[in-house]
Amino acid sequence: MASMNESRERIRREREREKNTYTSPRLALRRVLLLAEGRQFREAAAILARLGPGVLQSVASELPIDLLVEALPHSAHLIETLLNRLISLEITPRPELQCEAVAWRLVGLLGGDQGSGLRARTARLANALVQYTPDARDAVDARRRQLDSAVQGLGTHGLTADSSGTLISLHIAMKNELQRHVEVFKQALHKLEELSPVTLHSDPASSSHQRLLSLSHADVERRLIDNKSLLTAIDKPALRQLPILVSELAARVESDKAVLACIGQIKRSDPTLDLSDTRPVAGVLMSYSRGCAAVLGLMSEGEGGAERGGEGTPRSHTDSASDGYHSDSDDSQQHPDRSALVSQYAAVWSKAAEEVLPALDALEQLKATPHLKYKIVFSVAVLSFRAAISLRERRLSEVRALLGAEEEQSAAAAGLLAAATRVLRTTAATFPLGEAERTVVGQVVGTLREYPCLASCGALHSLAAAACRAAWALGLHSPPLRIDTDFTPVVMTPERHVRVSGSSRRSDLIRSFVWPALLDGGRCVFRAVVLT
Repeated sequence: MASMNESRERIRREREREKNTYTSPRLALRRVLLLAEGRQFREAAAILARLGPGVLQSVASELPIDLLVEALPHSAHLIETLLNRLISLEITPRPELQCEAVAWRLVGLLGGDQGSGLRARTARLANALVQYTPDARDAVDARRRQLDSAVQGLGTHGLTADSSGTLISLHIAMKNELQRHVEVFKQALHKLEELSPVTLHSDPASSSHQRLLSLSHADVERRLIDNKSLLTAIDKPALRQLPILVSELAARVESDKAVLACIGQIKRSDPTLDLSDTRPVAGVLMSYSRGCAAVLGLMSEGEGGAERGGEGTPRSHTDSASDGYHSDSDDSQQHPDRSALVSQYAAVWSKAAEEVLPALDALEQLKATPHLKYKIVFSVAVLSFRAAISLRERRLSEVRALLGAEEEQSAAAAGLLAAATRVLRTTAATFPLGEAERTVVGQVVGTLREYPCLASCGALHSLAAAACRAAWALGLHSPPLRIDTDFTPVVMTPERHVRVSGSSRRSDLIRSFVWPALLDGGRCVFRAVVLT
């Protein structure tokens, strides 16, 4: 008897479910829209959860996703239910649901989140996004790299070294350099006017092989004097800085173009963005970068558990060449790729400590300034990251230009960028970085041109190659690992700094940074090496 009652109850529930299931796409869409307009998103989600494959596909194709995106985070459960339902029913082809717009809206929301619980409300939606569109994570990661690169570009507009090594404004340095060029060129023109006929001749016949072989001893002597005086007038070391200044000016132009491109993308996705004259543009970029990092974190949590942040306390270390490195063993097991990259960064510092610093110490020209070697090594590390980022952005821009997608902001263009980034990631160990290495060495040697011995220092070139290789791989990791660019602390802390050999242990005051810290998100995974 009980069995019959249970059977009747099951049949009744099935009939009730059938009664509440929409078989008409038009009616189902109308009901979902009515509930959504009334901000009854959970009730609308419940209807989507009961729709069959055919009806759901039709409703998803007609649903105005842009209205739901505007309603985020309140509509998060509705969009998540739609995505998960389409995934579970294995509907093909999958409807185009503006997943990039959803992700970018989450970025904007989470970038300005001040602990209001948004992460918990949107976590499942972020996970559904990456499952529905696997390229979503790479697209967000690519956007984050672009934002971070733009922020770094804002910092390139500082002082530059002139021909004497003094730090001054780039434009003043360029003005002084051009004035020197004008003066030298005037002198050179005057010298050209004074050349003897044996040296200066406009008649082509005078340059014939027969004529040149007929010159007397006095003629050759006169020609040597003319050419030597002209060379002395025009070949001045002080004039060789102009190409460096022009290159730096070009880099600044490109960095500002990148900043405005990022702001343009943000404005297109968020027309309400406040861009008043008093609001720092760096704040806008960093806010969206934080949002990208938050979305990437939520996507990662859904795929394999949350990564541990910066709350872990590093173990204490005794000072040695590889002291900066610290990592908990379970964290290394969960993220072996990341641990290997940190080890690679630590190995570059070991190379700097064991090979490069002694090599610089042995250079006669540097003996008068014993601490300069630390600044040189530190500059190589920082410049390597800048050069690697710049080279990566140029290569990705070349890919877009080759396929005619420079100004394209579609999902296809974002997918292209994400795919190209994945290729760079797989070839990180072998990708040619000669251009970045030459840039780093050129900047160091150009800034310290009063020490010409640096140009032929093999250990310095070797360090630049190793540092660029590590920076290239660290920057391509998803999410990327970055050096800490906050060099303002004046007192060392055990959690962030470690002394270089030869430092004073009686003082914690930082005299100079020797090697930058490495950060994984907000967590320090390799402490900065400092001189106290």
